[in-house]
Amino acid sequence: MRYLLIGLAMVWTGCLTARAQVVRVGAETPAVPTITVQGEGVVRVQPDRATLRFAVVTRDLDPEQARRRNAEASRRALNAVRALGIEENRLHLEALTLHPVREYNPDLRRWEEKGYEVQRVLRVELDSLDLLPDVVARVVQQGANRLQGIQYDVSNREAVRLAALQAAVRNARDKARAMLAELNREVGDPIRITEQALEFPRPLWRADMAALRTAEAAPEPEAYAAGEIEVRARVEIVFAIR
Repeated sequence: MRYLLIGLAMVWTGCLTARAQVVRVGAETPAVPTITVQGEGVVRVQPDRATLRFAVVTRDLDPEQARRRNAEASRRALNAVRALGIEENRLHLEALTLHPVREYNPDLRRWEEKGYEVQRVLRVELDSLDLLPDVVARVVQQGANRLQGIQYDVSNREAVRLAALQAAVRNARDKARAMLAELNREVGDPIRITEQALEFPRPLWRADMAALRTAEAAPEPEAYAAGEIEVRARVEIVFAIR
């Protein structure tokens, strides 16, 4: 009895690997000659959303004063984003850390206490990239002093994933047809399909915070373009040979 078994083993990574090659021609069972091939599908899409992470870092000899100054700068940064009409559920206050600052004094050959540092991470989710330059500019101007990065993504991830898998299946079928044609044989029904990998990178953009604080040196909107996201899927298919 023939059957179709689909195995899912998704790997999310931004690293690209070499294109898979045909593995072997043999017999899946003594009664059914088979051919096993690997296929790769590539889909390129433009990102349409982004997640920004900023950090507000403050220092003071008094830990409570450092915390208060950080809270004020964080509030100003979030209010600047709210003024652009971004919904509240897209704004997030993440980790808050406080730790003593120590610096090495080479003359005295010892570490010295220099006060306390407080860091608060702000995360902003954008469903439109049109607002990206304004969000970066306003947050930086209002007190954020570290841009941890801008991560790009697409809103229709599932549709893109399926398109890449379909392309990989077509690629595997075309390989099997090409090889069997040289042997005067044809591709039969699929016996087993295994999804080997799915690579869905999310490009990360970083910038020099000192440059962003200067209007004349701030990047133009085009500088935030992430380019295309290249999604790759790989499958292995066992076909019957006719």
